[in-house]
Amino acid sequence: MAPSLTSRHVLLPLTVLVILCAHAHAVRFFSHSLPSSDLLSDGLPEPSSSDEKGSLIRLPTASSFRFLRAAESKCEQTYGFLPCTTTVLGNLFLIIVYGFLMYTAATYLSTGSELLLEILGPGIVGGLFLPILGALPDAMLILVSGLSGSKETAQDQVSVGMGLLAGSTVLLLTIIWGTCVIVGKCDLVNSVALDSVDTRGYSLTGSGVSTDIWTSYAARIMIISVLPFLIVQLPQLLHSSSGRHLAVLIALIVSLLLLASYCFYQVFQPWIQRRKLEYVRHKHVILGLLRHLKQRALGRLLKENGEPDREIIRKLFTTIDENSDGNLTHGELRALVVGIQFEEVDLDHDDAVKRIMNDFDTSRNELVDEEEFVNGVCRWLDRARGSRPASGDAGPHTVKFLSNFHNETKREHDLLDVSGQNEEVSEGVEKSKWTTVKSLLFLLLGTVIAAAFADPLVDAVDNFSDATSIPAFFISFIALPLATNSSEAVSAIIFASRDKRQTASLTFSEIYGAVTMNNVLCLSVFLALVYVRGLTWDFSSEVLVILVVCIVMGVLGSFRTCFPLWTAIIAILLYPFTLALVYVLDYVFGWS
Repeated sequence: MAPSLTSRHVLLPLTVLVILCAHAHAVRFFSHSLPSSDLLSDGLPEPSSSDEKGSLIRLPTASSFRFLRAAESKCEQTYGFLPCTTTVLGNLFLIIVYGFLMYTAATYLSTGSELLLEILGPGIVGGLFLPILGALPDAMLILVSGLSGSKETAQDQVSVGMGLLAGSTVLLLTIIWGTCVIVGKCDLVNSVALDSVDTRGYSLTGSGVSTDIWTSYAARIMIISVLPFLIVQLPQLLHSSSGRHLAVLIALIVSLLLLASYCFYQVFQPWIQRRKLEYVRHKHVILGLLRHLKQRALGRLLKENGEPDREIIRKLFTTIDENSDGNLTHGELRALVVGIQFEEVDLDHDDAVKRIMNDFDTSRNELVDEEEFVNGVCRWLDRARGSRPASGDAGPHTVKFLSNFHNETKREHDLLDVSGQNEEVSEGVEKSKWTTVKSLLFLLLGTVIAAAFADPLVDAVDNFSDATSIPAFFISFIALPLATNSSEAVSAIIFASRDKRQTASLTFSEIYGAVTMNNVLCLSVFLALVYVRGLTWDFSSEVLVILVVCIVMGVLGSFRTCFPLWTAIIAILLYPFTLALVYVLDYVFGWS
């Protein structure tokens, strides 16, 4: 059931905002209202004018000590009314509150996106708008981290944006990826997870998840998306300082091109998937025909030299051509395929006849003559023989290579389609006007909250860094992704826990897609800030961390569709490894 837009969704963020504003007002009121007991006269006569301040000395009593401490280090209120503080606990509280609001914004954007997808379907909405909306909170935070203040302030705060960019990528590909493998584990048999069968416990090799081939494609796209990081890092690798600004511009252009290409691919990906799946289903039909013909020819469809035996095939045509008119009609082909068992695909006989007719009828006259039949069978026999080395053993060899072709086609179909053809299609959401309004309201509310509280959150992280002397990068690396990616993380883990290959494929595809959007959309925003404001690109260790995690997990996901539990351990251990790597490179080897 689609979530509804209730008063709770709107009142909760407003309540938090009112509390923050009340706190800010109280701070301003009390900072100008010290009690008279905290004042000491300097011995001079009191001024007669009411406009002049008395000659009083403020003593640091217990009641006024906090005001003196605040006076030593002042903070600037965002928008002139949101609270700020210079204390550790105060900034920690603000980070939690603003982080919760960003989490709320991400949740609203996710909910509105899902409603819009259910109403309008994939294509433009699913391929273009939803990936961008999913990365919007991160992009907002990165944008405000380098947009406000002077160039020096922006250079100082932009590390918050880089920390968020690196932290989101690492969190998705390590902790969340590994957790999804653990909660979604099933028994592995021949590198395929058995849906809802979990009898092997926490076996490192016998339990895990498996995905479809489209998930592997998503992982390869994710690897390609790190190309702008390599480009912008070239001047540092070459120890050149003159080409850094140009490298940022080139990386920005490449990143925008990759973003456009990825969105274009996402728009057309459902069509590509359907076409590939349709071709594999067609191969199933032809394979069924070949195996049926082999049985009628007593297993000999090839000559001693391994070539198709055209004479045997012509004799088969004669037996199929019931009226001996030299042509096979729809009725005669239907009589042929009645005995064919299409085990792996749910096809009726009429559909099979249509596929065979479209493949063999090269003259397009709705009839298959003898030459068309012989050429069609020979063509598919040659294609099937390509699945194994040629041999002169025509009898057993025919059975062997058709069996290989069958197994290959079955695996292709299994990798391309894990949706379960026999499962009932869930009921769609009613395409009502109110559902459309709800989705737009969720999207609008999420966008407004993300835009409004991105800047205060960055300021709070920067102030907390100053108060604790902890680098802002590490704070944003650990804390901010928890706020902006919590909604995606919870959704992915719950979805993966359904213990089905279909849900595992969708879960990991979404993780790879989210990282890809980080690498192209969020990086584009970051590079644009660095280029326009003339900031210095000095993030070698951070870029290395992103490259290591993306390449390791990308290669793992590109060439595997089966992920035992030991892969989850590797993924989770990458998270502390990346933190240690950044610390060693920056503070031991002095990269930054």
